[in-house]
Amino acid sequence: MNAAIVDLINIVVQYATDYLMPLLLVGFLLAVIMRLLITVTVHRQKRFVKEFCKRVHQDIMANPEPRRSFYNHVKRSMTRTYFENFELRARYKRRNEDHIMSVGDRVFLIQDGIIRLIDDFLQNIRYLRKESGHQPDFHEISNSVFAANPVFNRVLGVFSLSRTNDVLNIMPSIFIVGGIFGTFLGIMRALPELTAMDVTNAEASKIVIDAFLIKISFALSTSILGIVLSIIMSFMNTLMSPTNTYVEFVDAFNSASEILWNKSEHNEVSDRDSSLSDRESEAVDAFDLAIANLHAKRA
Repeated sequence: MNAAIVDLINIVVQYATDYLMPLLLVGFLLAVIMRLLITVTVHRQKRFVKEFCKRVHQDIMANPEPRRSFYNHVKRSMTRTYFENFELRARYKRRNEDHIMSVGDRVFLIQDGIIRLIDDFLQNIRYLRKESGHQPDFHEISNSVFAANPVFNRVLGVFSLSRTNDVLNIMPSIFIVGGIFGTFLGIMRALPELTAMDVTNAEASKIVIDAFLIKISFALSTSILGIVLSIIMSFMNTLMSPTNTYVEFVDAFNSASEILWNKSEHNEVSDRDSSLSDRESEAVDAFDLAIANLHAKRA
């Protein structure tokens, strides 16, 4: 048993010292890519919420009198935001940046995510009633809608966003441990060469010691690399953390919802709001068609 363990350790020392530094670099590159993907996904949600809040405040400023139906008011604002950010942009492509972003939206499945977000939120508020005099907990509703979104809680629709973020947060520690591990492996690999040193031959002993010191210095470079990668990754995790951004746009979404609720007289649902403008009617129709297409994909 001991011999087998020693043989296994020798194999690990032999190959790990050669491939540990490339593995650290590849792991760092993958971690950076995943961090960027998470940042793009979260900030795209923030952009939609920002556009939604902007239209809510514009509508309140233009029409300060109370609205009748909260549900219809929310649907009008959200579908208008969706329509102007996706449908019109895809239709006219007025600027080159719009065309580039539309490609990014398709890669990150942003449009499907926004459609699901609007549909889920409307389903959650559909049966709220103002007659009870109770203020709904829109923060809980908003948080559950965003958290349950099958597009936004996954990176590229594949990797769990929360778990990937947790792994990225521990990557700095992994880089440090990997660097120290590489240093110990290098020392273990270099130490047996000292057995070839002949104390009676000064020149031969000097050659052996010089070779040993060179390998030790190379082994220490693994720790240096691990520390450098850890520092860079720590800064990226701090500056590009999705947690603060997520809390920020959920609070903004919650605030806009509360404003619409307080400016509404009731929450009766009607098939068509007669006060809709032509642009708003077109936006509602485009969203209803998008929802129908999405449900057809699910089926």
